[in-house]
Amino acid sequence: MRHPYFDCFQLIERLHRHFLEVVKIDLDRAGIQDINAVQALILYNIGHDELTVGELTARGYYLGTNVSYNVKNLVESGYLQQDRSPHDKRSVRVKLAERGLQLHQRLQESLDKQVAKLGAAQIGQDDLAKANDGLRKLERFWTNMLNFGGLGD
Repeated sequence: MRHPYFDCFQLIERLHRHFLEVVKIDLDRAGIQDINAVQALILYNIGHDELTVGELTARGYYLGTNVSYNVKNLVESGYLQQDRSPHDKRSVRVKLAERGLQLHQRLQESLDKQVAKLGAAQIGQDDLAKANDGLRKLERFWTNMLNFGGLGD
């Protein structure tokens, strides 16, 4: 019999891909073709903050992507503004431009609609709280494995 641990990490990956597809569908419906779903999540995670690329990377998990490359594209597309830090010229800070703020609002509205539909899918707040609790425990487990060099047989 297969241990549920194996199903768990495969399910996490599959859920992430499905969520990106939902974001992509929303972008397509809005006629937004110049960014992808991962870039939209980067914008969403920046929100109303001003961050360095390192801080942005630590905030979100953009599997298989290069955050610096995506930030460059988002700046070129007018979704992000970037400024050099006055204290450290090597450090670049980014924040949402007006176009990015508009997309952030659209994504927030989409997420709010998804939350409103959770009840119809028989997914309650308790279900999500339990799932989040389990995922946080798994995150701590994996973080500890990373910090201590794996299993350390």
